[in-house]
Amino acid sequence: MMDAADKFELAHGVYPIAFDRRWHCGVHLAPDTHGPVYAIADGEVVAYRVCQHAMDEGNSNAGFVLLKHSTETGDGRTLTFYSLYMHLLPLAEYQSFGHDGTRLPEFLRKPSGPDTKGQVTPAAAGSGSNVRRKEVIGFVGRYESAVYMHFEIFMMSGDFDAYFSQTALGNAAPDTPTTSDCWGHTWYAIPGGQQFYALPPETDAHNKLHGIKFEAGQTGTNALPLVVEIYFSKGAKYTNAWSVATDGSRTLLTAQPVGEAEYDLHQRATALYSNCPSDGYEMLRFGRILSTPVTLPGSDCATWVKVTYAAGQQGYININNAAIKKLSDADFPLFMGWQKLSDGATPFGDDGLCDIDALKKIVRDAAASKHEQTVVLETTEVQKAEELSSYVRSNDQVRQALRGFICNAPSEWDSANNESRYAKLLDDDGFYHGNDQGYNDFLKYLKEIQFWDTTGLPAGQKLWFFHPLAFIRQFRKCGWLSESEFKQIYSDNRYSRHQQPSPDQLRRTYLKPLNETTRKYGLTSLTRLAHFLGQGAVESAWLSSMQESSMIGNLQSDGFHGTATNPASQALESTLGHWYGQLPAEDDAWFRSVKFNRRGIRITGSYDWRNGNCDRVDAQKFRGRGFKQLTGRSNYADYWVFKSWISKASFSESWWMDPAFVAHNRNGTAKIPAAIENPQQVSIPEFCLDSGGFYLRFSRQNVAKRIDQDVPQMAATEADKTKERQVSHDVTYAINGGYIDEPRRLEYTRLAKNIIS
Repeated sequence: MMDAADKFELAHGVYPIAFDRRWHCGVHLAPDTHGPVYAIADGEVVAYRVCQHAMDEGNSNAGFVLLKHSTETGDGRTLTFYSLYMHLLPLAEYQSFGHDGTRLPEFLRKPSGPDTKGQVTPAAAGSGSNVRRKEVIGFVGRYESAVYMHFEIFMMSGDFDAYFSQTALGNAAPDTPTTSDCWGHTWYAIPGGQQFYALPPETDAHNKLHGIKFEAGQTGTNALPLVVEIYFSKGAKYTNAWSVATDGSRTLLTAQPVGEAEYDLHQRATALYSNCPSDGYEMLRFGRILSTPVTLPGSDCATWVKVTYAAGQQGYININNAAIKKLSDADFPLFMGWQKLSDGATPFGDDGLCDIDALKKIVRDAAASKHEQTVVLETTEVQKAEELSSYVRSNDQVRQALRGFICNAPSEWDSANNESRYAKLLDDDGFYHGNDQGYNDFLKYLKEIQFWDTTGLPAGQKLWFFHPLAFIRQFRKCGWLSESEFKQIYSDNRYSRHQQPSPDQLRRTYLKPLNETTRKYGLTSLTRLAHFLGQGAVESAWLSSMQESSMIGNLQSDGFHGTATNPASQALESTLGHWYGQLPAEDDAWFRSVKFNRRGIRITGSYDWRNGNCDRVDAQKFRGRGFKQLTGRSNYADYWVFKSWISKASFSESWWMDPAFVAHNRNGTAKIPAAIENPQQVSIPEFCLDSGGFYLRFSRQNVAKRIDQDVPQMAATEADKTKERQVSHDVTYAINGGYIDEPRRLEYTRLAKNIIS
């Protein structure tokens, strides 16, 4: 999607340098002629201008919308930023382009102030209005006869410092973070002179380590430091590598990303990290353990990654090494191209104009040194501007580097900066030299377009600007659901009026564990996340049933016929202090019986002697719990081993195959079942969600493959709806071995898609 959006960027709206060498902290986008403009995120309207007519004899549009956004990118990580959409089409021209003004919020359907043809309509404050992501807020207009929209994203200094002070931005030698804020691609910074092996040490004669086969590489060392990128996409893990020269320039060593399978990551974790597969799974995915407490000792955390360490040479290195720094997109490291430009580190001089030589040094242009040795003749301001503009437009490498600039600069929409920004126009080679009246008229016209005085934001201050498309591309990798997004998907209208705990309480309880689970198990892609949320909504009754309840009623010869929900079974085990049924008074025949609801419809069979359950007690003890309703002693055992709560050596594998077990003779079994004393641990919020992720990726290994055949967007055409239904059909069966509640699972998955895609 962002690759397509990049193609709309115009050369005359280059970020962050305008054609006249001044700050230009946005981009000019020219998509389909006068098409709709959508809000990039839920936001509060700070200020806006709706014009009835264009100004300047119809050649320019001054309409705009400025939004304030607040979202989360991790636990306690609030991101507050602003987005500006400028040069929007005036109301009088909607009909000529076939636009329907009723698509816009009501406050944008009329002029924001007195409108006089040929003049600029006054801007207005937002007055508490809000818009949703993907809501139409206008249509692309034009400026000076060119059809485009000016688009920018910025942060206030306080918001910027609060967020980015916790990242590696501006740190030339960042260390591995001590926080769990980790998302997007993983990055390894490997110092020079490290040892790479053809195979991990201790592999056997068949190139296997603990049963996992490794493809042989080459032994050697890396002469230069390396930057290694790891990312996952649709069942594959990809690796890129760059060597880093002493001047900081990078050389790509992988012509194509090196691919490995991701679907079998759980098998590798189980084999290579038998002491705690849960921690090992995170080592394989992130290069470090994010969950707490950490169970796996450091000596057992060896993680061998195959890396291209020189041209045509690949070898294995253990990234569980303090010398190797493990970061992610969440850290904004310099080697990803992010550069913080502020006073003392900017190509812009005191006069507010960009110097080409200073720019070349910052972008590390190899031609810069040659340019410095050239005798540069005195040139006019027009010539300087043309030289800089030509350099930027014709150099894709430079344009790419500019996308990583995060600039502390004044807003061009703040009139308090006009004198300092445009004073040089009166200089000897300036456009208004000797024409004071023209200069004053220009400033008057400019001030009419500017709108900062209606925003309520401080005037005359510098802001932090981002290349807006790079900003969106970066933060869309995050995958952390915000409270607002979660509330839209698991909305209040999904619950009964007297729901307890309340919907707000449920969302607050489970949002953080949900986000940690989707991150850990690679479920943050839009498609996987939508299915996880949609399927889980059915199985957990929108988070309100994280432990299976029973019914009161009548035990008959064909099973238990329920008449009403049993309130005793609904008592939260996470606070009860024991599992429901542990006390003799809590014995519940429902779980060991064939179950019928109040309408006499069979729900499911008895849990007795199924899924590794050994007797009537197990039927109740190991009933469904968690987001994916983990059920049965054998499934509980798998999860307990995964979390290292019990040892695999403490019980017999496949104890349910013992002939005595098959004959339902508990005392006669020779094989030892897994001993699990506290099954209610799965009812704790943290493990409610984590067990769901485990179940999807470990116990139901084909689920992710089925989901990855789908697309993130909610299907619109009949053909696409047919494909979408088939994928949901397959996913439902892969999870449950049947098709219970299949229509609702599809409906809720589509709902999630519509919110997050």
